[in-house]
Formats: sequence, C-alpha cells, structure tokens
Amino acid sequence: MLRTRFTETFGVQHPIVQGGMMWVGRAELVAAVANAGGLGFITALTQPTPDDLRREIARTRELTDKPFGVNVTILPSINPPPYPEYVQAIIDSGVEIVETAGSNPEPFLPYYKDAGIKVLHKCTSVRHALKAQRIGVDGVSIDGFECAGHPGEDDVPGLILIPAAARVLDIPMVASGGFADASGLVAALALGADGINMGTRFLCTQESAVHQKVKEQIVAHTERDTQLIFRTMHNTARVADNEISRKVVEIERAGGTFDDVRDLVAGARGRRVFEEGDLDAGIWSAGQVQGLIHDIPTCEALITRIVAEAEALITTRLSQTVVA
Repeated sequence: MLRTRFTETFGVQHPIVQGGMMWVGRAELVAAVANAGGLGFITALTQPTPDDLRREIARTRELTDKPFGVNVTILPSINPPPYPEYVQAIIDSGVEIVETAGSNPEPFLPYYKDAGIKVLHKCTSVRHALKAQRIGVDGVSIDGFECAGHPGEDDVPGLILIPAAARVLDIPMVASGGFADASGLVAALALGADGINMGTRFLCTQESAVHQKVKEQIVAHTERDTQLIFRTMHNTARVADNEISRKVVEIERAGGTFDDVRDLVAGARGRRVFEEGDLDAGIWSAGQVQGLIHDIPTCEALITRIVAEAEALITTRLSQTVVA
C-alpha cells in the first residue's frame, strides 16, 4: 500500500484523485472511484440547482460508503450561479471534502471550516499554491501545463512545477496534468507530490457518463491532439483537437475577440459532444495525456493496476538501480 500525507489527511486508501469535470463528475463515476480506494469529486455546477446537487450527493451515498467530495469551481460569469447556495447544499449534505478551483476560495473557507470540511484547492502556479496555503486550505492540487482545461498563463510543465511547489509547501500536494499510469504516479511521488489527480484518464473509463465515441477518440488520439484556445485572451484552455477548436484558434490568430467565438465555445455545444458523441459539435477538454491512454477500463481495474504497478516499480525496478 502507498501511504502519503495526502491519504492520511483526506482519509482515502490510495493517493489517486478524480478531480471535478464539467458534465462528467456524476454519482456513478465518483462512487466507482471511491469504491476502488481513490478520491472522486462530484462537479457541483453540473447539477442545475443546489437541490439537484443535494440529490446527486444522496445518490452517490447509495452507491458507496467510502469518502468522496464535491468540486466547486468559481469562474467569471455574466450570470453567476448562486455559489453560496451550492456551498450550503454541500454543508447540509454532510460532505467532508471539497475541491475548489478558479477564483480565490477564501470567502467560503470559514463556512467549510466551521462544518469540518477539508479543502483541496486546484492551482496552476507556485505563487497561487502558497497563497492557498496561507489562507488555510488543507491541500493543493497543482496543474502543470500539460493538463486539460485551464493550465494558467505561465506555461510551466509538471516536471518543473511539481518540485518547485514541493520545495516551499508544507501542506499535502497532489500533482495534476499528464498522469494516467503507474510511472506517472511514481514520478510524481519522486518529484515531491503526495498523489496524483487524473481527469482525462478517468474521462476514459467505463463508469464515465460520456458517449462511447468520446472515449474511443481519446484512445485514438496522441499527445499532439490538443489545441490551446483563448491564448490571446489570457484565459488559456487546453481542449481536444477537432474542427471547432481549430476554428477558434484560427479566429484568434486573425485578431478575433471572444464575441467572435462565443457561439463556438458555448457550454451547451460541449455538452452535446459528451451526451451525443458528435465529436465536432463543440469544444471538450482533454489533456496531452491522451497519448498515454490505450484502453477503457473500469475505475477499479484502473486504480488497482496503477497502484500495483507503482508498488512494483518502487520495490523492484527502482531499488535494483541502487548498487552498493
């Protein structure tokens, strides 16, 4: 068994996290990850209302008696969701772990702390991780440039970012971006992390509630099959390569603004990709780690394989490289 500060602090068996993913972090996937010994997160804003979130939490509890959490991502919005009401739904439901992302979680930390909830905050730089530590989160998940979704604007890959953060942080740190297998887990531990956070890899599992065509496309893709959109707007997002993402990049390079791509990047279009399997209906998040994904396993098979192979790597192959 691999025991780290992360597993001890957050009370899970294995140092493997399924972070929040829009339209993906639902009860079936979260419970499957939890039952396999990892830490899964329901994505709060995938649920249309706070009451829907309450029901999704209850549904997850029907599927597992293991620890799981809820992700709350706060991003700028013309019509922002009622974040305080979602937070209250989490507290009322007795959830013990929250993953925060996007904006500074400080305004909500007192509510989480008063309820005894542990907070894991996602960030993309050392300076943001240090700030999260200062305001009192219990752990951080730090995203390298390889990650799906928003990798920040510093363009620092995990091989540099992880040890740079580990050198200055005192709280548990989970490494995110580019992780899919045992080698990645062992590498993250060697670089100073206390576990790994996988998004694209869990997207491509049997319990993931996305269309089979999406999963098959991830398997078919290589590490080169992503696009970086919103670069000119300083809000970079890494998404899967398709007709829509290529068109967005083309419009940006021609001097286009967000208004010129608004319809192309609408969340409703991305949801259609996941629900209908139309791979060019909209943009959808996927990381460079696609190049390391070659199957569509159950979460139990995936986590069991990663942990077993990681233990073997540490105790046999790596130990044999040390010569007296």
